[in-house]
Amino acid sequence: MKTKRDEGRNEPILEPDLPIVDSHIHLFDLPHNRYMLDDYLADAQGGHNVLAAIYCETQTFARKGGPEWMRPLGEVEFANGVAAMTATGRYGKCVVGAGIIGHANLTFGSKIGELLDRCMAAAPDRYRGVRHVTLDYPDERPFQFIMTYRPPAGVLETPGFPLGLAELQKRNLSFDAAIYDPSLPRLTELVDRFADLTFVLNHIGNFVGVDMTKEERGEQFRKLSANLKQIAKRPNVVCKVGGLGMPTLGFGFEKRQDVIGYEELAEAWRPHVELAIDAFGTGRCLIESNFPPDGRSSGFIPTMNALKHILRALSVDEKLDVFARNAARVYRLDIPGL
Repeated sequence: MKTKRDEGRNEPILEPDLPIVDSHIHLFDLPHNRYMLDDYLADAQGGHNVLAAIYCETQTFARKGGPEWMRPLGEVEFANGVAAMTATGRYGKCVVGAGIIGHANLTFGSKIGELLDRCMAAAPDRYRGVRHVTLDYPDERPFQFIMTYRPPAGVLETPGFPLGLAELQKRNLSFDAAIYDPSLPRLTELVDRFADLTFVLNHIGNFVGVDMTKEERGEQFRKLSANLKQIAKRPNVVCKVGGLGMPTLGFGFEKRQDVIGYEELAEAWRPHVELAIDAFGTGRCLIESNFPPDGRSSGFIPTMNALKHILRALSVDEKLDVFARNAARVYRLDIPGL
């Protein structure tokens, strides 16, 4: 995966003292596609005040044997080891994996309870929930950018999926929802069935705007806006604000050869960020870097600068909520000073 991670490292840091809990990062080690602890620390500790990061599954470190529904345990064990290393302070102040979101194939239904119990036992201080990627779209446009594999279609409609969600709800674990924007109404139906389960919507609903005319993008954004405001009426849904650097949005930054600074990113991303704040309020929005996927558009420093620039009019308390305290609350993190 070609990225622009090294770009913008010399850009001045906006609000360098603002605490950040990065609510969504990935680590993986694949052929020609590596992003591990040293890479993230180089990004996160380049000037922004990142205190902690939430590890989100990629299945890269899943076990290779045993029952299929139990294999994600391996990744949780890996992430907990990373978190234990960084919690010592020897690698800087950022605790990577302070909260862990593992994978679970919820189509296995109630069987998933066994996996959840093992994961909770393996990382009792950090395991907070699961993500099951359910990216579904009526045509091929967004899937040209999938890093590893295309998820199967129709996962949200499988009989086992709500049974798996029920196992999460029983254990006070959360569900990170990775969908494309047309699936928002279906996700809303599931939210209504599980009022006591926290749903964490990834990437402001994952808008698909690639290979569209200006008019088509406008119409799709209006649909996103309406659907996002509907799901936001449910108080058990929170929203991760980020994911805007992925090519699926259609901004085209990944195709550019020049260095892209925070002001240009902010200009493109502003409608999506403001939509999230308008729909969910500052009490239910969580800033995310989504690195390294968002690194396909720009470096970590411009990415965070852009989000700070867009939200610069918020009060000090509102910024603390959006950039740090909400993530700490949702994922039940004890971070001194927040």
